Amino acid sequence: MSVAFYMDENIPRAVTNGLRLRGVDVLTAQEDRREGTPDPILLDRAAELNRVIFTQDEDFLAEAKRRQEKGINFIGVIYIHHHRLIFGDCINDLEIIAQVSELEDFANRVQYLPL
Repeated sequence: MSVAFYMDENIPRAVTNGLRLRGVDVLTAQEDRREGTPDPILLDRAAELNRVIFTQDEDFLAEAKRRQEKGINFIGVIYIHHHRLIFGDCINDLEIIAQVSELEDFANRVQYLPL
């Protein structure tokens, strides 16, 4: 699999566990001891680790837009609104992304789920 994920602290553990059961490389903000870290710093941390960040936090959308407008490079953001999160569908979509995408495909962009 080509894309590894960095799970924001608001992502349910069931999604992380489901992805791991399918062999997807996932690291959570909690495992990285980054709980409570401001979003811009967390986005930079994901880039340091070569991981696309997955979140339900709309603040990441604002930060991504700010960086796009200012021409500041960032690692990709995958976003799902909490009302649209259906565990099985989310896990399936993220597994597909992990299998068929490259990290470069997400540079400076936001991908919305569901696909």
